[in-house]
Amino acid sequence: MNDLHQMVRIPLDDGSEHLGGDLAVPAGARGIVLFAHGSGSSRLSPRNRYVAEEVQKAGLATLLLDLLTQGEEARDLVTHELRFDIPLLARRLALATGWASRQPATRGLKVGYFGASTGAAAALVAAAQHPEAVGAVVSRGGRPDLAGPALARVRAPTLLIVGGRDGPVIEMNKEALEEMRCEKELVVIPGATHLFEEPGKLEAVARLATLWLARHLDARSSGNEHPVRSR
Repeated sequence: MNDLHQMVRIPLDDGSEHLGGDLAVPAGARGIVLFAHGSGSSRLSPRNRYVAEEVQKAGLATLLLDLLTQGEEARDLVTHELRFDIPLLARRLALATGWASRQPATRGLKVGYFGASTGAAAALVAAAQHPEAVGAVVSRGGRPDLAGPALARVRAPTLLIVGGRDGPVIEMNKEALEEMRCEKELVVIPGATHLFEEPGKLEAVARLATLWLARHLDARSSGNEHPVRSR
């Protein structure tokens, strides 16, 4: 099997609109990681694309996707309301997870989530709603506090990564960590700000995320026993 790289269209429930995505499947992939970007960003985020490339080198497939349609993104640029609609974003992430579970190239692969900013909250809510389908979660500079009561229901091993100079977000992550009842870890990267733009900081994020995801998604599941259906 050769590596697969392609743009994909993930239809919404009624089939009239779709979400855009970029799918990459290394030969012999052992799992798949869905990327949920943060507020005001998109699947073209250079930070998430860099992390995705490193994850692929570890033998995991990646799906970078937009959780809003083009029309919704245009509306959100004006109102900024949809980027904080965590239930909507979580439903979209679950829908994309179900889509991936039905594709020939990714069917049967264990699923992980990588979320940034508000996308991290969506990833945690989706993981809480579908504990049988999600094997690991990583949050980069995330807002896990926005997941609310869902935090206590997350069963997937979860890694929270925060910059050492991102004071308010550090506290939000510490409080969220206390609420969680799964395998969990909080790593604070010294000297890093919210976007991890300082030299070497994003590379540190990629190393930590890749190790966590590879450890928990290191084998194929026995099949598609637990398809995810959007709610």
